[in-house]
Amino acid sequence: MKSKNLSILTNGIIKENPVLRLVLGTCPTLAVTTAAVNGIGMGVAATIVLVCSNLAISLLRNFIPDKVRIPAFITIIAGFVSVVQMLVKAFAPSIDKSLGIFLPLIVVNCIILARAEMFASKNAVLPSILDGLGMGIGFTATLTLMGAIRELLGAGTIFGLTVTAEFIDPMIIFLLPPGGFFVFGILVALSNSLAKRQGKPVVEHLGCANCPARSACKNAVADGEIPQECEKVGGGDE
Repeated sequence: MKSKNLSILTNGIIKENPVLRLVLGTCPTLAVTTAAVNGIGMGVAATIVLVCSNLAISLLRNFIPDKVRIPAFITIIAGFVSVVQMLVKAFAPSIDKSLGIFLPLIVVNCIILARAEMFASKNAVLPSILDGLGMGIGFTATLTLMGAIRELLGAGTIFGLTVTAEFIDPMIIFLLPPGGFFVFGILVALSNSLAKRQGKPVVEHLGCANCPARSACKNAVADGEIPQECEKVGGGDE
């Protein structure tokens, strides 16, 4: 049991990293990672919502009618996002200002809705909590890494501390959208390279089409295609 729980926890960090392996949540990933602290802020906020929504959905999974489960999931997620947003506004206004609209948009983040649909609605409370925590840690680590790379190359600082700015001219392009796409592409390529060396499948498709758990989706269609429900509710976050 302990090894199974540990596997669930570490799954989202490495094997099924939501950003680098499943290629979900790329909109906030590219938008907020102009600084390492922004990556941590977005990641921690998303992790709290993931853990809390997985917990609530797992507890209520036998009471939510199948036909209205997606609206129910979104309502639960929206409630926790509202709480997190108010806490961030109260205790970390600078982070709230940096994240802007992407903080409330956690409501429609594909990662959170996907874990609710694919895992929390089918599993007990403890595994659901561990799944949300693991996915959140993987998301936070990836955003922080991207933010650190872009901040170092684009501003010569890390977490606001000067590192190379005094003797190397910062490359401002890394703070702009093209720099975000470039760093994201490099990280995905490195992830693919490591996966190939370990004999694991590489990222060939985006979103649900690349998800190794897509066959478990209640709305899965023919093999190799994106589940219809995922396509409807999650496409905007890609």
